[in-house]
Amino acid sequence: MTAELPTALTVGGRAYAIRTDYRVLLHIFSAFNDPDLNEQEKCYVCLKCLYKDFESIPKEHLQEAAEKAYRFAGGGDTPGADGADNVKLFDWEQDESMIFPAVNKAAGFEVRSVDYMHWWTFLGLFGVVDEGLLTRVIHIRRKRAKGKKLDKTEQEFYREHRQMIDLRARLTVEQLRQQAEDDAFLKELLGE
Repeated sequence: MTAELPTALTVGGRAYAIRTDYRVLLHIFSAFNDPDLNEQEKCYVCLKCLYKDFESIPKEHLQEAAEKAYRFAGGGDTPGADGADNVKLFDWEQDESMIFPAVNKAAGFEVRSVDYMHWWTFLGLFGVVDEGLLTRVIHIRRKRAKGKKLDKTEQEFYREHRQMIDLRARLTVEQLRQQAEDDAFLKELLGE
């Protein structure tokens, strides 16, 4: 066990400095959620954003660099970092308005006001958020994902806040374009 937060990842026997501020990782997760990027492009964004000297990593070590990056993003050796529960219970972007107040409460200050916070520190704070809106929403999402019945108060809360609770699929640029065309056609059809 070490009390130090990593600032470099060892790839191919060499240590490469990484950007560890939580904002960098949130940017990477945004790219992971972008339906217009393929898996190779998402991986490139991750490596380019995380490794300070990405261009110096030999091509034969890129797979290892990606594996180490994903492990770092997941919290390293922290419990649950292995992705055993693959059910998506939150979205860093969609749930931002719930995540930051919860993390701020756990930290005791506004985390967005600090110039730097290590990703693992942010993850640690996220992992100890107290009961509140975020934990309630995640609890309902978990029950629904596992097919468990919601109690009456949960059902009522879900009905009243369905827009907030249901995770929205992100549309590709092409899907957004098609939706706009469909909306325009519908308006024209209805004479609006």
